[in-house]
Amino acid sequence: MYSEANVPSTGEEESLLVVQSYDDLSRKLWRLEGLPLSITAVQGAHPALRYTQVFPPVPLKMDYSFFDKEKTSRSLVPKEGKPCPAYITPITVICHMEGSGKWPHDRLAIRHIRTPSTSAWENVWKDGLVFRIQVAYHREPQVLRESVNAVGLLVVRDNEKAQALEMATNHKPILTSTLHGRSTRVSGQLCRLAKRWLGAQLFSEDITEDTADLLVASLFLQPAPFTPPGFSQLAGKALTPLSLVSDYTEIKNDFMASRESLPVMFIATPKRRNNPCGPRKDPLYREQEVMMLQRVVMVAAESLKLLEHQLMDSNQTQDVRVVMRPPLDAYDVLIQLNPKQVPLLVQAVDPPTVTFSRGAIAGSAGQTGGALPGLQPCDPLLGRAQMYEKEAFGDLALFFCDPHGGTVIAVLWKPKAFMPTPFKTSQLSARSVEVTGDEAKTIPNVEAILEDFCVMGKGLIKSVEARTEKWSF
Repeated sequence: MYSEANVPSTGEEESLLVVQSYDDLSRKLWRLEGLPLSITAVQGAHPALRYTQVFPPVPLKMDYSFFDKEKTSRSLVPKEGKPCPAYITPITVICHMEGSGKWPHDRLAIRHIRTPSTSAWENVWKDGLVFRIQVAYHREPQVLRESVNAVGLLVVRDNEKAQALEMATNHKPILTSTLHGRSTRVSGQLCRLAKRWLGAQLFSEDITEDTADLLVASLFLQPAPFTPPGFSQLAGKALTPLSLVSDYTEIKNDFMASRESLPVMFIATPKRRNNPCGPRKDPLYREQEVMMLQRVVMVAAESLKLLEHQLMDSNQTQDVRVVMRPPLDAYDVLIQLNPKQVPLLVQAVDPPTVTFSRGAIAGSAGQTGGALPGLQPCDPLLGRAQMYEKEAFGDLALFFCDPHGGTVIAVLWKPKAFMPTPFKTSQLSARSVEVTGDEAKTIPNVEAILEDFCVMGKGLIKSVEARTEKWSF
């Protein structure tokens, strides 16, 4: 693992700096005066604040000669021809406000009060780190669940917006504070290593950061038949409170009663006894979950076997990165990216020898305040893969990438997506028409899809390679 200055690091020092800066920011928020409502809680909701971020944010100082200022927002944009600027990781902080009669009982009015600006948060640049402060009102998820039907009756129905808001403002802060309070040096290192492997093997979208953190915590709490890594009496005492669930039987009974509607892998915690994101009832999605979990298990077993053989054979070169290089032969299409436009290239398993200046002065003391580049909710590479999947081709293919400096987006076609479907004028995008007698059906036009990849990724994509013989053109 390397820091921005290419200095070997385990991530512990960087995580400690983030936590110290967050603690100081929290104290300053608590001391704010003149607010219309009192602050009731300030909670972090980011892996760096629980010592499990693979590459914790590092203080940065901007090189303003690299940028121009965007006229409307006044944010920094790179000059023409420059590489993609350094990605600044925003650290999410949830600021809960007191309940009061001043809060309206209308979802739109609440949102406008929480976010008077155009964005849903405010960015604070402190000590070279960016903290993304999000104001929360504890009753807002419930308001989102309420609606009035045609006859004027109040109806309470769960929905994705309420679930997502509750996850972001309630469950994630609790998870962060719990793991932060029980974290040990061994558990933090193991989390970062496990998540680096998941990212390198292109599994980070299937097993999220929160899921990986909970899986590692469970390894310390219920390790049988294994021994917890680096287990000590102190670590055991620190992590034991996580396992004190008095109503375990109730959780187990609820889980067994709704097993068919729950995801393939389900994690229950004392504060989250049922699935907060809602059950996945789509059988096609469940089939995809099963397939991906099986692949994770298979690749993990092969990685372990390879690593054990290497460690046992003194004649072999000891290089743990061998298990970080994913097998790409199983994918149908590889979208190769221009390294110049991959902002986290320095984090790659095999970083290139050529480096790019990205508008940040390495090794300098972080600054506080000043203009910032336009901040995205996620890394541009991961955002591009999500855009392909969710906005354009999610019904046809799955997309995988390494968020830590990966230079390839791997594409896997969904077999059932290529079954002929009845002709519909509303579903002709990236599809070709086949006429058999009096019946017209459509099938995906793979050649057109590959061209769309290039168009959507103009400037970022270097090449699109069809790997499977069936899809070569």
